[in-house]
Amino acid sequence: MIEQPAATAAPSAPRRPNTRQVLAWASWDWGSAAINAVMTTFVFTVYLTSKSFGETDANSVVLGNALAVAGVAIAVLAPVTGQRSDAGGRRKYWLGVNTVLVALATAACFFVFPSPDYLLLGAALIALSSVFAEFAAVNYNAMLPQISTPRTVGRISGFGWGMGYLGGIAALALVLVLFVQPAFDWPGASADGALNLRLVAVFSAVWFLGFGLPVLFAVPELPRPAGSARRGILASYRALGRTIAALARTEPHTLFFLGASAVFRDGLAAVFTFGGVIAAGTFGFALSEVIVFAIVGNVVAALGAVIGGALDDRVGPKRVIVGSLVGLLITAAGLFLSPGAAGFWVFGLLLCLFVGPAQSSSRAFLARLTKTGREGELFGLYATTGRAVSFLAPTLFAAAIALAAPHVAEGEAQRYGILGIVAVLLAGLLLLLPVRSPAKSDA
Repeated sequence: MIEQPAATAAPSAPRRPNTRQVLAWASWDWGSAAINAVMTTFVFTVYLTSKSFGETDANSVVLGNALAVAGVAIAVLAPVTGQRSDAGGRRKYWLGVNTVLVALATAACFFVFPSPDYLLLGAALIALSSVFAEFAAVNYNAMLPQISTPRTVGRISGFGWGMGYLGGIAALALVLVLFVQPAFDWPGASADGALNLRLVAVFSAVWFLGFGLPVLFAVPELPRPAGSARRGILASYRALGRTIAALARTEPHTLFFLGASAVFRDGLAAVFTFGGVIAAGTFGFALSEVIVFAIVGNVVAALGAVIGGALDDRVGPKRVIVGSLVGLLITAAGLFLSPGAAGFWVFGLLLCLFVGPAQSSSRAFLARLTKTGREGELFGLYATTGRAVSFLAPTLFAAAIALAAPHVAEGEAQRYGILGIVAVLLAGLLLLLPVRSPAKSDA
């Protein structure tokens, strides 16, 4: 049997969702877009890998390695983060703590001046922010069953996902008109010492904190499970091991899917993480062009998620995921071979189109495998297994660039980072193919 906590005094799920709680919960997703879209993907990492910090290819390797180290830290620590916060009845507390830590690490990027001497500081702060963001996300995602019902969990989850896309569009648009291509003259728009880009970090921290706080006031803390004892770190890992071993005995295809999805979801995340860096470093996009592409890309990704959701109900989630991953591989090959900016627009937007369905159907796949009363447990494993391999794509991205650098012209090696991401997506696809597709009646 999979290890279960003792009976709790937690209230049962509401018969109808509380609108105030749902909006407050989704507000956190809206706020986190400033970290994901502005800092990690399309603005600050583009600044960090620019020639202001040295040679572009070398800067990309440093950033990739920093994110790989962050991925290892997440893999070691995240699997027990949610388990320990649930056992201690402190889910909301740790969501709040990690949200504040993300905001502080992000705001500290203001001190990353445009000089090679500050490259390591910038990469370290981005990596640290990503670690705390993942810890926060474990507790945030665990709140989903708390604010929804079995009939509305998918809809509310999708609403939060959509709010994340919209929040990214809004944050990027404000960054564009206030800092990158200011619509009016003001001191914060000054490019001297990259002041405008360093202020983007402060803007992102305030945005995330402002929209991330409402959930802490609207959603109540769950009581500590009755009879639960405090566990040490080693005991927490032993409990996790027993849970995984029980899944291997009783539900192997669920475990296989968790492993396969962990790999391909890391590749999906890398498409956005390194998309802006590649647009600027390889295809010569100016920062304003990167932001415009990001806004359009978010719209396309949201559209893809909606189309994928409709197809999911008709043909099943596995076919949608497999089709999306094949589309991503073909499109990424086209992007790698594309010589100019026009090709990046075409193939880059196609990548965004395929990412949305793969993400949404991955969650639907697990929902169809989940037995009643086990949703939180399996979705917790879904989140933590994804983090357990989050070092793969950054590592292969950096390694592909480092291997290509001695054999190509200066500034051309970054293009080969695309092949590192392709390798992760291909591995995820191959791992998914043997997994049995869930029947529609399993939902």
